Amino acid sequence: MLKKGLLLGVFVVLSALMLAGIVGAVAEIDKYGNVHTNIPMEAVVYAAIEAGDLVYVTMGTTTIMVPFVTTYGDVDRGQPLARYSGDHVLLAINYGNFAQTYGLAVGDLLNMGLIEKGAYRDELEIRHLVRTDVRDDYASDEIFANFREVTMGEIAPGKLYRCSHPSISDPRSPYASALIEQAGIRTVINLSDSDEELASNWEYSEYYKAIGEAGNLINLNMGVDPLAEDFAKKLGEGLRFMISHEPPYLIHCVEGKDRAGIASALLGAIMNAKTNEIYADYVKSYENYYNVKQGTAAYDAVKKIIADLFVLMNNGNPVDDVNVKSVALDYLTKRAGLTYTEIAAIQDILR
Repeated sequence: MLKKGLLLGVFVVLSALMLAGIVGAVAEIDKYGNVHTNIPMEAVVYAAIEAGDLVYVTMGTTTIMVPFVTTYGDVDRGQPLARYSGDHVLLAINYGNFAQTYGLAVGDLLNMGLIEKGAYRDELEIRHLVRTDVRDDYASDEIFANFREVTMGEIAPGKLYRCSHPSISDPRSPYASALIEQAGIRTVINLSDSDEELASNWEYSEYYKAIGEAGNLINLNMGVDPLAEDFAKKLGEGLRFMISHEPPYLIHCVEGKDRAGIASALLGAIMNAKTNEIYADYVKSYENYYNVKQGTAAYDAVKKIIADLFVLMNNGNPVDDVNVKSVALDYLTKRAGLTYTEIAAIQDILR
């Protein structure tokens, strides 16, 4: 969290600060609503801005304060951020759509500048998680590929699995592909790929390709905000696909961490999993990728992501073991558009 004293005083000097800001424009808006600017890394370095600093971003008549960070998870869900993407500055909202939220289009002018050095550094140190793409740095193929069976609540063994993308140009992909073949996966719910992306990804896994060519794969091209209508409706489409196809099922996105984690959490909840099981399964991906340990501030910060999401689904009200199933059912019926008959069918095939 940002310091309260800083928040109270910062806008007093904001106008003066903007005179010395970096001027840029929106160069591209990706499919998630992230704004790629034409502000080069060199300009940011020259302005003495680095990770952990607090900056302002002005867009037309709107000015916001954001931390300059290294990854989306460095801020809470729904919060804006600035970071590098390659050699330029990216503006985003963690699990949100920055361009839509602030009404931006390609070509719109931006202004960014420093507010205070190190204002977000303590928070960044808690959240800053490091991983490698080297298999030997991990204890097993399963940990490296973030592959695991999901058996929360009443989900039976051999029914549901999750992992990183088994068929992309990525060091983890060959391991994920081998593991899903070993598990005998028959049906795949791909949360991340567009049709074009899927077509270009076939070449990386013959087993994955065979599942798709048999008509047992659906690709949903979902965004990352579970409270967005697009996310919910596409998730409902994917779960309907499960009903008409045979287990074992695989749910994956790119890392198998966030979108796949949310889908697994909702399925666990409707299968009578307790909140500690649901939250632990979500954090397990961060244990696998980043070696996050229970009892640490980083573990608690990640757990808070999924716990807060269920609270948001419940209109800001507390969620516990008593009501977590009803919260998930409300989401799947009212947002994802599933009927209770369809949900009962999903429950039957997962038991």
